[in-house]
Amino acid sequence: MTLFYILGILLVALLILVPLLEKANLQFSPKTMSTMSRWVLPLVAILLILQLVRYML
Repeated sequence: MTLFYILGILLVALLILVPLLEKANLQFSPKTMSTMSRWVLPLVAILLILQLVRYML
């Protein structure tokens, strides 16, 4: 039952956020995009390591 609540909340959030983000029409410069993309892989690696530590404990 909890799964249905979570899926329902995610569906409602998706139906609300997607139109809002499309209307916002956010534009990022290439410099900003390269800065953000530089941080993605290290943050994912940190997340994976933390999840592995959490799983082992």
